Amino acid sequence: MSLTALPRHADRAGRWAAIALGASIPVSVALDNLLLLVVLACWILGRHWAEKRIAARNAVAVCALLLFGLLALGTLWGNQSLADARTYLLKYLDLAFIPLFAYFFREAGTRRIGLWALSGSLMVTLLLSYMFKFGVLDPGGIFEGTASSPIVLKYRNTHNLLMAYGAFFFVLNALNAKAVMDRWIWSVLALLTAINVTMMVEGATGYVVLGLLVLLLILNKLPKRISIMALVILCALSATLVIVPGPLSQRVIVLTHEIRNWSPETPTRNSSAGFRLEFYSNTLRIIADRPLTGVGTGGFPDAYAERIRGTAMVATRNPHNEYLHIAAQIGLIGLATMLALFAVQWRTASRLPTRLETDLARGLVVTIAAGCLFNSFLLDHAEGLFFAWMTGLLYAGLKSGKS
Repeated sequence: MSLTALPRHADRAGRWAAIALGASIPVSVALDNLLLLVVLACWILGRHWAEKRIAARNAVAVCALLLFGLLALGTLWGNQSLADARTYLLKYLDLAFIPLFAYFFREAGTRRIGLWALSGSLMVTLLLSYMFKFGVLDPGGIFEGTASSPIVLKYRNTHNLLMAYGAFFFVLNALNAKAVMDRWIWSVLALLTAINVTMMVEGATGYVVLGLLVLLLILNKLPKRISIMALVILCALSATLVIVPGPLSQRVIVLTHEIRNWSPETPTRNSSAGFRLEFYSNTLRIIADRPLTGVGTGGFPDAYAERIRGTAMVATRNPHNEYLHIAAQIGLIGLATMLALFAVQWRTASRLPTRLETDLARGLVVTIAAGCLFNSFLLDHAEGLFFAWMTGLLYAGLKSGKS
């Protein structure tokens, strides 16, 4: 291969590596990291610098880079160790990949293949989950699933979040399908995925996200008269799922009990909701102490340990709420930048080339913005990379104009 052909081959390899991430994110952390290295190397080796600058000036990419830039600056202050500063900044590095993904997904055909890669991986995950549930596959090996908790390769929250978005994606495919058979296939897949989220796998974040995505579909896709009826049906269905024995109803019972028994004066023990409320309460005090600059990127573990010193409370490395986590690390300016990123995504979604991309983009904002209320999703590997990859893919087609 001649040196003159290297940029062309690098561009092609980077495009396929970016596509492959769609299949990898629900499956393998190791493969994700390898593909990210390939994407970065190919972006550097390729040419088309004018197009790369255009991708980097994309309104959404600018907001993401600004947030990552503030996190990078946040490593310069605070009492955190160099190791913690580096570790936390690297976990947020996915944000800096958004313009790279936007460059490689600049062509509509590449975006379609990327979405097919994601949907295919979600379908395989769904199939394996059902196989665990009905005993076709035995627990063990590389898989995490059991009949009582049929996840595949990720944690319950990650599985349910991806499946909730998958159900939303499949419904949109059904609505956009031209052939009747295709419409039925996508509809059945959406129904099976929703059942997987609500009746097979525990994961409160997934329940909330799925409910919000269904609400988004009702408000955006149905006429006003029908949407009112659909909202009534949604409320009735939700109430039924809470009452009928199953993972969702059991989770609601446990969470209700934990919230009722939580007290800010009493250290939490063996309570998921109680721990989160305790984390939130202490983190708000950390933010109040340093509202402008925060404790620095990666400084949260030490700041939290100092906050609970002399108590029987449990230490944590993140507060399981990305809004509080960002504010605690880089101050209220950082929080405002994160909110601005979501707001710009929502507002500019209407300028994407297709209605499907617009709907997927707004569903992505709902998914991550809601999930960040209960988790540090931009910090977590699968969720953070999923957000960055989908953002780069969808907003690569952003039309020019005022944002």
